[in-house]
Amino acid sequence: MISQRFAQQSARRICLQRPTAFPCSRLPVKPIATANRILIPNRPSTTAPAQTVSESDAYPILVAQRRNRPVAPHLTIYKPQIPWVLSALNRITGSVLSGGFYVFGAAYLVAPLLGWHLESTALAEAFGSLGPVTRGSLKFIVALPFAFHSWNGMRHLVWDTGREFANKQVVRSGWVV
Repeated sequence: MISQRFAQQSARRICLQRPTAFPCSRLPVKPIATANRILIPNRPSTTAPAQTVSESDAYPILVAQRRNRPVAPHLTIYKPQIPWVLSALNRITGSVLSGGFYVFGAAYLVAPLLGWHLESTALAEAFGSLGPVTRGSLKFIVALPFAFHSWNGMRHLVWDTGREFANKQVVRSGWVV
Protein backbone atom coordinates (compact mmCIF):
# COMPACT_ATOMS: atom_id res chain seq x y z
CA MET A 1 0.00 0.00 0.00
CA ILE A 2 2.86 2.36 0.79
CA SER A 3 4.48 1.57 -2.55
CA GLN A 4 1.19 2.35 -4.34
CA ARG A 5 0.92 5.72 -2.60
CA PHE A 6 4.55 6.48 -3.38
CA ALA A 7 4.08 5.63 -7.07
CA GLN A 8 0.87 7.64 -7.30
CA GLN A 9 2.39 10.70 -5.65
CA SER A 10 5.49 10.42 -7.83
CA ALA A 11 3.38 10.23 -10.98
CA ARG A 12 1.38 13.28 -9.91
CA ARG A 13 4.52 15.27 -9.17
CA ILE A 14 6.02 14.33 -12.53
CA CYS A 15 2.79 15.41 -14.22
CA LEU A 16 3.00 18.74 -12.45
CA GLN A 17 6.61 19.29 -13.46
CA ARG A 18 6.46 17.84 -16.98
CA PRO A 19 2.86 17.51 -18.23
CA THR A 20 3.93 15.71 -21.40
CA ALA A 21 5.78 12.92 -19.55
CA PHE A 22 2.62 10.90 -18.84
CA PRO A 23 -0.92 11.01 -20.16
CA CYS A 24 -1.81 13.23 -17.20
CA SER A 25 -5.33 13.91 -18.34
CA ARG A 26 -6.36 10.48 -17.01
CA LEU A 27 -5.12 11.22 -13.49
CA PRO A 28 -7.60 12.84 -11.12
CA VAL A 29 -6.84 16.51 -10.61
CA LYS A 30 -6.88 17.08 -6.86
CA PRO A 31 -4.69 19.17 -4.60
CA ILE A 32 -1.62 17.22 -3.55
CA ALA A 33 -0.62 17.69 0.09
CA THR A 34 3.07 17.62 0.97
CA ALA A 35 4.79 18.17 4.28
CA ASN A 36 5.16 21.92 3.94
CA ARG A 37 2.81 23.03 1.16
CA ILE A 38 -0.05 22.00 -1.08
CA LEU A 39 0.38 21.91 -4.82
CA ILE A 40 -2.76 22.56 -6.80
CA PRO A 41 -2.18 20.98 -10.20
CA ASN A 42 -3.34 22.66 -13.34
CA ARG A 43 -4.55 20.97 -16.48
CA PRO A 44 -1.70 20.00 -18.83
CA SER A 45 -3.01 22.42 -21.48
CA THR A 46 -2.40 25.48 -19.30
CA THR A 47 1.01 27.00 -18.74
CA ALA A 48 0.42 28.47 -15.28
CA PRO A 49 2.70 27.07 -12.56
CA ALA A 50 1.35 25.18 -9.56
CA GLN A 51 0.13 27.38 -6.74
CA THR A 52 1.63 27.15 -3.30
CA VAL A 53 -0.61 27.41 -0.27
CA SER A 54 0.42 28.45 3.22
CA GLU A 55 0.63 25.82 5.93
CA SER A 56 -2.38 27.23 7.79
CA ASP A 57 -4.49 26.92 4.62
CA ALA A 58 -3.03 23.52 3.79
CA TYR A 59 -4.26 21.75 6.91
CA PRO A 60 -8.02 21.97 6.17
CA ILE A 61 -7.39 20.69 2.64
CA LEU A 62 -5.37 17.79 4.03
CA VAL A 63 -8.14 16.96 6.51
CA ALA A 64 -10.71 17.00 3.69
CA GLN A 65 -8.51 14.68 1.62
CA ARG A 66 -8.23 12.24 4.51
CA ARG A 67 -12.00 12.32 5.03
CA ASN A 68 -12.54 11.24 1.42
CA ARG A 69 -10.28 8.19 1.66
CA PRO A 70 -12.09 4.89 1.38
CA VAL A 71 -12.33 2.88 4.57
CA ALA A 72 -11.55 -0.83 4.31
CA PRO A 73 -14.48 -2.99 5.43
CA HIS A 74 -12.08 -5.01 7.63
CA LEU A 75 -13.79 -7.71 9.68
CA THR A 76 -17.38 -6.64 9.19
CA ILE A 77 -17.83 -8.22 5.75
CA TYR A 78 -16.10 -11.53 6.42
CA LYS A 79 -17.79 -14.60 7.81
CA PRO A 80 -15.91 -15.74 10.93
CA GLN A 81 -13.86 -18.82 10.12
CA ILE A 82 -12.20 -21.15 12.57
CA PRO A 83 -8.58 -20.51 11.41
CA TRP A 84 -8.60 -16.75 11.91
CA VAL A 85 -10.70 -16.89 15.08
CA LEU A 86 -8.25 -19.36 16.62
CA SER A 87 -5.31 -17.30 15.42
CA ALA A 88 -6.69 -14.24 17.18
CA LEU A 89 -7.45 -16.23 20.35
CA ASN A 90 -3.97 -17.77 20.28
CA ARG A 91 -2.40 -14.31 20.18
CA ILE A 92 -4.70 -13.04 22.93
CA THR A 93 -4.02 -16.00 25.24
CA GLY A 94 -0.28 -15.72 24.57
CA SER A 95 -0.33 -12.04 25.45
CA VAL A 96 -2.42 -12.60 28.59
CA LEU A 97 -0.21 -15.47 29.78
CA SER A 98 3.06 -13.69 29.14
CA GLY A 99 1.70 -10.44 30.63
CA GLY A 100 0.55 -12.30 33.74
CA PHE A 101 3.92 -14.02 34.01
CA TYR A 102 5.80 -10.72 33.83
CA VAL A 103 3.47 -8.97 36.29
CA PHE A 104 3.79 -11.82 38.80
CA GLY A 105 7.57 -11.92 38.30
CA ALA A 106 7.87 -8.19 38.91
CA ALA A 107 5.60 -8.41 41.97
CA TYR A 108 7.63 -11.34 43.31
CA LEU A 109 10.83 -9.30 42.97
CA VAL A 110 9.51 -6.19 44.71
CA ALA A 111 7.45 -8.10 47.33
CA PRO A 112 10.18 -8.02 50.02
CA LEU A 113 10.56 -4.25 49.56
CA LEU A 114 6.83 -3.65 49.92
CA GLY A 115 6.18 -6.20 52.67
CA TRP A 116 4.06 -8.51 50.51
CA HIS A 117 4.10 -12.23 51.16
CA LEU A 118 4.31 -13.95 47.77
CA GLU A 119 6.29 -16.98 48.93
CA SER A 120 5.05 -20.42 47.90
CA THR A 121 3.84 -21.29 51.40
CA ALA A 122 1.84 -18.06 51.70
CA LEU A 123 0.26 -18.55 48.27
CA ALA A 124 -0.60 -22.22 49.00
CA GLU A 125 -2.12 -21.25 52.33
CA ALA A 126 -4.19 -18.46 50.76
CA PHE A 127 -5.39 -20.75 47.96
CA GLY A 128 -6.24 -23.51 50.45
CA SER A 129 -8.40 -21.15 52.46
CA LEU A 130 -10.70 -20.52 49.48
CA GLY A 131 -13.92 -22.43 49.04
CA PRO A 132 -14.05 -25.38 46.62
CA VAL A 133 -16.11 -23.52 43.99
CA THR A 134 -13.76 -20.52 44.04
CA ARG A 135 -10.70 -22.80 43.89
CA GLY A 136 -12.13 -24.70 40.93
CA SER A 137 -13.06 -21.47 39.15
CA LEU A 138 -9.57 -20.01 39.63
CA LYS A 139 -7.95 -23.23 38.38
CA PHE A 140 -10.20 -23.18 35.31
CA ILE A 141 -9.52 -19.49 34.61
CA VAL A 142 -5.76 -20.07 34.75
CA ALA A 143 -5.69 -23.47 33.04
CA LEU A 144 -7.98 -22.75 30.08
CA PRO A 145 -5.82 -20.14 28.31
CA PHE A 146 -2.67 -22.11 29.13
CA ALA A 147 -4.10 -25.35 27.72
CA PHE A 148 -5.54 -23.63 24.66
CA HIS A 149 -2.28 -21.84 23.89
CA SER A 150 -0.29 -25.06 24.42
CA TRP A 151 -2.50 -27.16 22.12
CA ASN A 152 -2.56 -24.45 19.48
CA GLY A 153 1.24 -24.21 19.76
CA MET A 154 1.53 -27.95 19.09
CA ARG A 155 -0.74 -27.48 16.10
CA HIS A 156 1.61 -24.82 14.76
CA LEU A 157 4.60 -27.12 15.32
CA VAL A 158 2.88 -29.77 13.19
CA TRP A 159 2.31 -27.14 10.50
CA ASP A 160 6.00 -26.24 10.63
CA THR A 161 6.78 -29.79 9.50
CA GLY A 162 4.56 -29.24 6.44
CA ARG A 163 1.81 -31.64 7.50
CA GLU A 164 -1.90 -31.05 8.16
CA PHE A 165 -1.81 -27.82 6.18
CA ALA A 166 -4.76 -28.31 3.79
CA ASN A 167 -7.86 -26.21 4.49
CA LYS A 168 -9.95 -29.19 5.56
CA GLN A 169 -7.24 -30.40 7.94
CA VAL A 170 -6.70 -26.92 9.38
CA VAL A 171 -10.40 -26.58 10.18
CA ARG A 172 -10.55 -30.09 11.66
CA SER A 173 -7.53 -29.52 13.90
CA GLY A 174 -9.00 -26.15 14.89
CA TRP A 175 -12.17 -27.80 16.15
CA VAL A 176 -10.06 -30.36 18.01
CA VAL A 177 -8.15 -27.55 19.75
